Amino acid sequence: MRDNIAFLELKFGNIYGGYANFFAISDISLLVFDPSTNRIFIESLAINTDVDVVWVNSKTNELGHTIGRSRQVINLRTRRKRSYDEEFSLNEHQLDRAFNNIRPTRRYIKSFFFKNFRKYNIRNIVTFDGKRDIFLCEKSGVDFRGTKIFDLQKALNKEFNYLFSLNKLGVAINSRFDDGYLQSNNQKYWIHPIAARQLRPRTAAWDAARMFLIYQEFNDYHDDFTMKSALLVNKIQKAKEAEEAAKAAEEAANPTPPPAAEPEVAKAEPAKAEPEVAEEKNGEIDKKPLAEIKKMLEPELVAYANEIGITASVDDLKKDTLEKVLNKLGYIESV
Repeated sequence: MRDNIAFLELKFGNIYGGYANFFAISDISLLVFDPSTNRIFIESLAINTDVDVVWVNSKTNELGHTIGRSRQVINLRTRRKRSYDEEFSLNEHQLDRAFNNIRPTRRYIKSFFFKNFRKYNIRNIVTFDGKRDIFLCEKSGVDFRGTKIFDLQKALNKEFNYLFSLNKLGVAINSRFDDGYLQSNNQKYWIHPIAARQLRPRTAAWDAARMFLIYQEFNDYHDDFTMKSALLVNKIQKAKEAEEAAKAAEEAANPTPPPAAEPEVAKAEPAKAEPEVAEEKNGEIDKKPLAEIKKMLEPELVAYANEIGITASVDDLKKDTLEKVLNKLGYIESV
């Protein structure tokens, strides 16, 4: 009998108003497939704590191609959503409270994996670009020793030399859930009604289900999978070319008028020195929001200062480095 295979998908986001590189898990889903019976089980965990996190959602067209991204704030306890404000920032007390609320959730995450690893005898896990997923689980105390982890996106990239997204491949294999069956071009699996309730768009469970179908198509119907994926890539490329051609035709039909000539008096005036801000330098400086800069730890601040052309080191006073950065970016604010 072949071992069960688990398809792991996480939803996570950074604390709203907190550090951009600190992520909190909001949802976990494990789709477990038993090859000996073709049965599918779906186990999910929703984190319930009073913390606001930022979800980044991809906007795709009918071909699964990403045409934009949006940010949305969600409270993990109430699941209420609200708009994202780039300038919003938490103070030190509010950040400590958020961290304290998140800390107990690690126990729930660890227990979720321990219980399901034993329940389904999981020895094989499939992820899709899952390096960060595994890292976040390990930070919560999950032990993956003795478990073989296979990154499906990495394997596909190695074979096709193309970085497929889950959305594109979902279109290529025609993944769908109809009349109680999880289906693709060549597959059809019955899903128990209780598990079926979890298969909603933009959920971790739905992404795990699409990953499972892609994995099966790739392994069991390789030639058809290759052909359908290549056709999709060609359609995306042609759509891009058509869009670029239409844009070029529009610009040719409506050329931008040349800028008006400056008055002679203006030419005679000496050039004025302008402040050295991030919008200069031909866009080479990454001007980060003020709130994000103030939250940077000293090594991050020093690295950012060096990146924008300021000589700084960790031996300098953080206050001095911060003042130099704010002046360079045009914020001109005392600290």
